[in-house]
Amino acid sequence: MSASCAVTPSVRTELFSSLSKRPTFPARQPRNKCEISRRGFTVRGIVASGVSVMGTPPPSPSAASQPIQGGERLAFKPEGYNFWEWRGHKIHYVVQGEGLPLVLIHGFGASVFHWRYNIPELAKKYKVYALDLLGFGWSDKALIEYDAMVWTDQVIDFIKEIVKEPSVVVGNSLGGFTALSVAVGLPEQVTGVALLNSAGQFASESRKQEEAEEPSALTKFIVKPLKEIFQRVVLGFLFWQAKQPSRIESVLKSVYINAANVDDYLVESISKPATDPNAGEVYYRLMTRFLTNQSRYTLDSVLSKMTCPLLLLWGDLDPWVGPAKAEKIKAFYSNSSLVHLQAGHCPHDEVPEAVNVALLDWLSNVVTKPSSPEVSEV
Repeated sequence: MSASCAVTPSVRTELFSSLSKRPTFPARQPRNKCEISRRGFTVRGIVASGVSVMGTPPPSPSAASQPIQGGERLAFKPEGYNFWEWRGHKIHYVVQGEGLPLVLIHGFGASVFHWRYNIPELAKKYKVYALDLLGFGWSDKALIEYDAMVWTDQVIDFIKEIVKEPSVVVGNSLGGFTALSVAVGLPEQVTGVALLNSAGQFASESRKQEEAEEPSALTKFIVKPLKEIFQRVVLGFLFWQAKQPSRIESVLKSVYINAANVDDYLVESISKPATDPNAGEVYYRLMTRFLTNQSRYTLDSVLSKMTCPLLLLWGDLDPWVGPAKAEKIKAFYSNSSLVHLQAGHCPHDEVPEAVNVALLDWLSNVVTKPSSPEVSEV
């Protein structure tokens, strides 16, 4: 909420290009994939982990995607919960429950409140932490040069300084790739990883993207400077438009498989952080700079170094990160289990009951008692 060549923008390596795919129209064909990514991200970046404003219409909801009934929900606090200082910046987080720690990482444009239906239920058996990544949610809108490793370093330090125990890391979309990187960077303290429709691409896909985007001298010295001026104007307008509550609600209803969970709580959890004085500049930096140099950050590069169990909780109705991605990850990483869900890009908020059940089952049967990889469907 899950979200340069700007994504849901410019993903030169398309690390997060899966969040930026758009349907094909019979209009002028873009010169390369990067152009598609730029367009997509500028429109979608503020809402729901990079979910598109103009993407493929969602399928009709099925019985498995009905809203949670009578489930507990994390109380919405406009002032936030707890704060931790990291590298001079204020980081927001929530903690509930006791037991083995779980660390939840949201997607692009979202916050800890996107885990509203998961935290209370998971906290009945585990100590649940959820934090806002720098630049998102109730964490500071730092005016820095954003890089995928900034959030990896943030979560690693959070586990070291706040959690202080071996943990299972859970991530959606952008938070999913961050979770994988954290597991590689802190192997002695990450005992398992769960991904929900994770961002990221394999190296072969990234190489194809880069080869198609080799810039010419004209692009470097004339087109790029003019493009940057144009981008700032356009992105400034799009940010202003996208942060309006009515617009956020409209977008969410178009991308959630089941719009019943699109309520005032969800809309405010996205619109409130956008009122920060630095939010517009952070948005611009994320759109135009963050995704320009991501070729070294690929799924196979992190999965090949990971050793802990992996759970894939996948919304098969996601039009940008479909089930083929989950199957490919599972085939690459043998110590993994895959659960198919009738949901879109944010299954933890669309079908929270199914996600909670599957995650709790995996935690009790795999993380503490290793078992063979398996595939199931919910």
